[in-house]
Amino acid sequence: MPKAAGDAKLLIQSLGKAYAATPTNLKIIDLYVVFAVASALVQVFYMGIVGSFPFNSFLSGVLSCIGTAVLAVCLRIQVNKDNKEFKDLAPERAFADFVLCNLVLHLVIMNFLG
Repeated sequence: MPKAAGDAKLLIQSLGKAYAATPTNLKIIDLYVVFAVASALVQVFYMGIVGSFPFNSFLSGVLSCIGTAVLAVCLRIQVNKDNKEFKDLAPERAFADFVLCNLVLHLVIMNFLG
């Protein structure tokens, strides 16, 4: 086996071990981010096959998914106990910020739809 393949395998194993120690609430947020990005990719793939006749609808869907994923990553950063920058921020406050920002994002998206 080439050295690069062995290094890649070792890297993946060490990342798996480190991720196993991640708290469950962060894993749930990670799963939500993966779902949001996968939804955006499915929409882009569908647009590539079928076409983008109502282009503003396509943009609204993709930007909604990507915006939600970005907000979820921000939530993950704020809720993470190992992050010293947000140590004084309560998880409830971070979640309230996430919900409020999602509400504003989706109001803008609905307005963009027309």
